[in-house]
Amino acid sequence: MKKITLFLVFIGMMVLQSCEVTEVYDNTDNGPRNEVFEVTTSFNSSNNYSSLVEFNPPIYSSDSVLVYHLYDTVNGQDIWKLMPQTYYFNDGGALDFNFDFSRFNVNLFLSANFSLNTLPSSWTQNQTFRIVIIPDGFAKTINKNNIDSVMSALKVDKSEVKKINL
Repeated sequence: MKKITLFLVFIGMMVLQSCEVTEVYDNTDNGPRNEVFEVTTSFNSSNNYSSLVEFNPPIYSSDSVLVYHLYDTVNGQDIWKLMPQTYYFNDGGALDFNFDFSRFNVNLFLSANFSLNTLPSSWTQNQTFRIVIIPDGFAKTINKNNIDSVMSALKVDKSEVKKINL
């Protein structure tokens, strides 16, 4: 009886095992969206210190989104910082450049431990961001802190960055 029960348990485990669904990508038009977008936007109280960038078409549910903030330009070289990014001020203030995303859009927003109305315009006006869409499995294998490494790994040239006008 024990052998029959053990056999039935084994068969049950084989039949009831879970399945894993993986999206298969190829390099055709229906392949992964290894895209990089650049958007310049301004934040103020009328837009609740946020800016919505829509994806058209939507991204795959398994894709990831990385967002970089253009912090500065030094000797002609752009300094990009991976978001979320917190900037600390001498008076104890902390400003966060952050984002959230869905399959349909990415929302860029500011938050702080002080009133955003007191921010100098250098922090709120004409802020530039790069939005990078990458397949989720690929996101685990690259150095996300360096935008140049990400673009190189994705084989996206700077000339292929798509400008979005809001």
